[in-house]
Amino acid sequence: MHLIDPARHTRRAFLRRSGQLAMAGTALPFALNLAAMGEAAAQAAPGDDYKALVCVFLFGGNDYANTLVNFDTDSYTKYSTIRGAISLPYASLAGTELKPAVSLANGRKYALNPAMSGLTTLFDQGKMAVQLNVGPLVKPLTRAQFNGTNRKDFPIPPKLFSHNDQQSIWQSSSPEGSTIGWGGNLGDLMLNGQRNASLFTCISVAGNAVFLSGDEALQYQVGTGGAVRINSVSPATGSVYGSSAVKAAMQQIAQQARGHTLENEYNKVTLRAVEAEGKITSAIQSDDLDVSFPINNNLAAQLKMVARLIRGRASLGVKRQVFFVSMGGYDLHDDLDTKQGPLMQRLSEAMSAFQLQMKNSGIDDKVTAFTASDFGRTLSSNGNGSDHGWGSHHFVVGGAVKGNAFYGTPPPVSVGNTSADDDQWHVGQGRLLPTTSVDQYAATLAKWFGVPDSDLNGILPNLKNFNNITAPSGITYLRDMGFMA
Repeated sequence: MHLIDPARHTRRAFLRRSGQLAMAGTALPFALNLAAMGEAAAQAAPGDDYKALVCVFLFGGNDYANTLVNFDTDSYTKYSTIRGAISLPYASLAGTELKPAVSLANGRKYALNPAMSGLTTLFDQGKMAVQLNVGPLVKPLTRAQFNGTNRKDFPIPPKLFSHNDQQSIWQSSSPEGSTIGWGGNLGDLMLNGQRNASLFTCISVAGNAVFLSGDEALQYQVGTGGAVRINSVSPATGSVYGSSAVKAAMQQIAQQARGHTLENEYNKVTLRAVEAEGKITSAIQSDDLDVSFPINNNLAAQLKMVARLIRGRASLGVKRQVFFVSMGGYDLHDDLDTKQGPLMQRLSEAMSAFQLQMKNSGIDDKVTAFTASDFGRTLSSNGNGSDHGWGSHHFVVGGAVKGNAFYGTPPPVSVGNTSADDDQWHVGQGRLLPTTSVDQYAATLAKWFGVPDSDLNGILPNLKNFNNITAPSGITYLRDMGFMA
């Protein structure tokens, strides 16, 4: 008989695991923390309230400097001098200049990549905010502390600048090889008595994501065409190998109780998948939506499926959902000048179409999309590309976003190695040292999502290190960054 230890599935057990991660000194992940927040938010949500978070993960490490480009004269001059041939022409940025309601200090200005006209419009409309220089941090950190040897008082995230490890840290708190994410632990918590609801709380449209893997829970994956069907046993399949008898035999095999524990569990998983397929297929209905999503754009296709799933939320019986979508191609050590623009265009067009669909559906204030990535990249050029970095700029889009604004601290435009203030917020070659932690970024979204403040430190154990304090460096680390209404 398969036994489940109830102690492993209590809120207390979950928070204890979270605390153990914090004591291990690791930087907490972003996307999977949001999945964990679904459990706390759902418990606190009123009866018919619904909210969704959509993580748009940019695999490969997006180049921050050619995504959000320095546009004031002084900063642009520094940027173009450092970047050389891969810098964007100043004249090309005029149409995507971001004009916030409140100007940045010291005359700083930014423009988006020229290919991002859609997101520029959303910024102007107050539907998009920019979070400056965010990345994994355990505690507030300066360059001198990063370069020092006192790791007890000034710990750093493990295995910085590594693709696989940083992707895993953002999604599971641990470097490459991690098999359990907080989203999966969320599923473990919710499986007890809420099997169907928890199954549809965390949905990936981008394949396997470690942040949804748990001890008992299985992340639910769909494709851009809908639920993944097990043809041999699915009710939607008329026959197998042209034979209804073979189909009936396969269904009987899948439903039989087995004497072997593993066989029995396999059958349970199969039947759960068939049941879930039916629910998803019913929920997404037809693919006709108010908005025409861009074609030949896989991210747009993923977000279109998210829109269809959100449309069917009532039949899935969920009040809180976290979705994971992604696009790759951002590891641009070479050809940054020719390859990043098309990526930025696809990102901008896909997110803009999704936001418009949410607006037309009357729920854009209930759905918030945000970007995340392995890391930023170097400000300096390696010739015709940029190399692995740390902090980066990210976007938050939705009707509940306090947009037309920048949040956080604008980083200096520098690659120097002096003790000057301008050189304290990168760790060499313009690799940004984050001045906003992912915990602060996540906590801001969590608060909007409905997580009680009393639960935030348990879900984000390192948040206590950024609890409305002004560090000796002069940076103020806010518990709530303020970009959500």
